[in-house]
Amino acid sequence: MDYRFHLAKRMLVNKRGSLIGAVLAVSIGILVINVNFVIFQGIYDAIIRDMSEYRFGDIYVYDEEKSTIEKSDTVLINWFERIPGVEAATPRLEASATAETRILGQQHEKFNVPVLGVDPISDIRTSTIHETVGDGQYVYARNSIVVGESVASDLGGCSRGGFFMSSGTDPTITGDVDIGECQPVRVGDSVKLTITDQWGIDQKKRFVVTGISGTAGGQGFDRSVIIHIDTLRDMLDRSGESGSIMVRLQESASPYDAKQIKNQFLQAFPNDNLRAETIE
Repeated sequence: MDYRFHLAKRMLVNKRGSLIGAVLAVSIGILVINVNFVIFQGIYDAIIRDMSEYRFGDIYVYDEEKSTIEKSDTVLINWFERIPGVEAATPRLEASATAETRILGQQHEKFNVPVLGVDPISDIRTSTIHETVGDGQYVYARNSIVVGESVASDLGGCSRGGFFMSSGTDPTITGDVDIGECQPVRVGDSVKLTITDQWGIDQKKRFVVTGISGTAGGQGFDRSVIIHIDTLRDMLDRSGESGSIMVRLQESASPYDAKQIKNQFLQAFPNDNLRAETIE
């Protein structure tokens, strides 16, 4: 009788221990899920915030059939800015270029550099990308250029990436400048851009670096260069055209307000092949 009693007691204790272990495992699992959700939600919110503040605004307008909007950006921006709840709107235009510079007596070249054309006045009111310029200042003249940190590093011979090439070397080699001795592009340096216009003709222009842009979230323009939109229009031979219109709403505006303004805009321009999207 004694051995059966002790056996039953041991089984109950073991079962109780397993139950406690299972409860602890479930509790820890729930805790991990909650923590991961909070972390993921925080990262997601940060990405959405950066995309809104740097690239898309609260409402993003583009042509659904063509690469550019041919309708005057002045007409579109004036329409938005007369609507209650709209803070500002700005045109933007994008392209890609080959960037060249001479640092420490050596010529450097970087291919397929994204180029963003902005209106310096309205862009500052609509976007916060100008706040990412830690050294120098934002674009202010037609011959000024803001260079992203990564591009500045590459053009100084500080990159080991595949898009970088130094003259006088095998094109497959990243260059013969030692990483410890390289010098990134700085404010005051000269950078030449080569951009292919809409007719397939290369257009070249030299710019003065007025600022270096850098962001921690990766949603900025660290791998791009920023120039005046009118200069980019001239180089592309797209006078008066824009790639998109970025609209910033007032802080008091809700997602519902954004959708209402978007719908009003589409109703106002039904025959222009324009699309409008909200960030939500």
